Amino acid sequence: MNAPITDIAALEARVGKKPAAIDMKVIDHLDAHDQRWIAAAPFAFLAFGDADGIAITAAGGAPGFAEVADAQRLRVPRALQDDAIPAREGSGFGSLFLIPGCGETLRVNGRVAAVDADSVTIEVEECYLHCAKALIRSEFWSADPTIDAPDSPEAMLRASRFMALATIDAQGRADVSPKGDPAGALLRLHEGDVWYADRPGNRRTDSFRNILTQPRVAAMALVPGAARVALLSGHASISADDAMRAAFTVAERTPKVVTRIAQPALAVKDSAAIGSAALWPAAAPPTDIDAAAMFAAHVKLNKASGFGAGITRAAVSVPGLMARSLKHDYKHNLY
Repeated sequence: MNAPITDIAALEARVGKKPAAIDMKVIDHLDAHDQRWIAAAPFAFLAFGDADGIAITAAGGAPGFAEVADAQRLRVPRALQDDAIPAREGSGFGSLFLIPGCGETLRVNGRVAAVDADSVTIEVEECYLHCAKALIRSEFWSADPTIDAPDSPEAMLRASRFMALATIDAQGRADVSPKGDPAGALLRLHEGDVWYADRPGNRRTDSFRNILTQPRVAAMALVPGAARVALLSGHASISADDAMRAAFTVAERTPKVVTRIAQPALAVKDSAAIGSAALWPAAAPPTDIDAAAMFAAHVKLNKASGFGAGITRAAVSVPGLMARSLKHDYKHNLY
């Protein structure tokens, strides 16, 4: 039975309401933790979007290839991006910064403030740490370097275990969300359409909300360990189709919804950014990067007020509670 989901009410009936406290981890600038993360990150997925749609690329090099100008501005070198995506002043920007060995990813969203021959300057509007589930499910950092990723788009989709999905809302705010699964469970090609499943994550449902208001999406899928990527783009729709949901069952868990990208444009290419970042074999993460401490710091810096916000801040201040909560969630709620 085809069961399209076309509004927030129908979406929340399937996946639940967004918890009120979930936005507490979002801040509107780059704090000291975020700046340290970006300084240690050799790689990022970048998305640029406007009224004409959205596009995704990868950027990479030595750790700290992206420069933090100050707490509100980030500069990304154009020469270290795989594709010269047109980035106009005012365009929406979304990004996902990765550090080898760290399961969490840093999401930095904002607007293009300036573009010159050397770099794109971003005015930061949102910054938050994303949970590690996508990278854990894809066994992202346990991969060995390999060069045997498929050449054909269809085979590459079947082999891919990680995807960065770029979406944009009606106001031009862009977002990049991580998706991860075993090979064959991440992406499925069916009658010319590409499907993927919803898995437990940060519960903000940003991608879903964006798709409901502006369905154009772009994505980059890869096989961890390889410097080859699959690029796909098209119009997405959300569904509770029983047969398609069942096809994505993993560990006896069936996803609540699936997303279809209709007749997408597909291409496979080698990524210079992945090669330059030398992601695999993954090094041990920096000792001064502490995901639990970052989550807690963001909650404390968030500007929300009221009784609920106060309770949330008090909870993350309990020594060791955040680290224990993350460990439990990653062990028991991957699917």
